[in-house]
Amino acid sequence: MSSKGSSGSSNSNSGSSSGSGSGGDKGGGYEVTSRGTNSQGNNYDARDYGSSASNSNSYHYSNSDGSYYYNNPNGSTYYNDGAGKADYKPPGGKK
Repeated sequence: MSSKGSSGSSNSNSGSSSGSGSGGDKGGGYEVTSRGTNSQGNNYDARDYGSSASNSNSYHYSNSDGSYYYNNPNGSTYYNDGAGKADYKPPGGKK
């Protein structure tokens, strides 16, 4: 499973997940299938929540500017700019 950078204008620091990484860790109800640092210096992990997850491309970014982004297994997304502003989109993308 490959992780992709986040979509949307609020998270311009995430990009493609090329870079060094490893996978196979279990924890928190998911398995980390790959982990590393992308070409922008942001840390990511791709997560497998199993066959019951409606979104098979779940991932998390911790960006070098202190922001972070989650693409969740239920289809929701969460972005925090690291300075107190957050944006949550529920499954289906409507607020």
